[in-house]
Amino acid sequence: MLDMKFDLINKNDVVYMTSPNINTVHAFTTRFGGVSTGIYESLNLAQKAGDDINVKENYARLCKALDISTDSLVCSTQVHGTTIRLASNDDCGNLLKPNPHKADALITQTPNVALMVFTADCVPILLFDPVRKVAGAVHAGWRGTAADIAGIAVLKMRESFGSYPADIKAAIGPCISKCCFETDEDVPAALLKTLSDNADSCYKKTGNKYMVDLKEANRILLTKAGVTDIVLSDECTCCSFDKYWSHRKTKGKRGTQAAIIMLNQ
Repeated sequence: MLDMKFDLINKNDVVYMTSPNINTVHAFTTRFGGVSTGIYESLNLAQKAGDDINVKENYARLCKALDISTDSLVCSTQVHGTTIRLASNDDCGNLLKPNPHKADALITQTPNVALMVFTADCVPILLFDPVRKVAGAVHAGWRGTAADIAGIAVLKMRESFGSYPADIKAAIGPCISKCCFETDEDVPAALLKTLSDNADSCYKKTGNKYMVDLKEANRILLTKAGVTDIVLSDECTCCSFDKYWSHRKTKGKRGTQAAIIMLNQ
């Protein structure tokens, strides 16, 4: 793990975070820079929140800030599973349309295909192989984390495109952190099943509850998969709910942020 900080970028009032180890177009969005109002203020990217007209403009503003086309965006229906979808030009332009593809991670070797995953406390992970020019975007809730979706995505990059894990750069973005993610025993039990002895560093028992560190769990899983260049955001979406959407803090009354990555031509 590298001791590096995420960078805050403000372009045309659209505010997003970038990781210093990902040398291609990418972003971890915040709540700032859109036109949505009320509980969705302002850069809401949720596709099923009853905010469609504003969301369409929000995407236009975000893509302008990133110098990419909205037609290049690729997303999927996230179901907290471990399906990894290979994305290509054929998948582009599916934004704000019914999406038949259920997948919690996307990978590609095709330039100008912008992979996007959505979060509002779950862990967004961006993967970049600068040697074989491969990109990946992963959505890891606690179920996906316990099922090792991050490690599976790395393996898929290797199997599909010949990536060596040691070449892959990983950025673990803002998500709910150990300070706020209080759970019952089922979450640490699931992590223990996957992480074995390494699970101890990922949770702490407090009374009858557990404080769980999903960032650390995903860092360990990426390391086990052979990735060594890993940068972690130090921000908690629940603590910083004024900057990020937090499902837990707002009891589900919220918008959605995204993590995006695209290979340069």
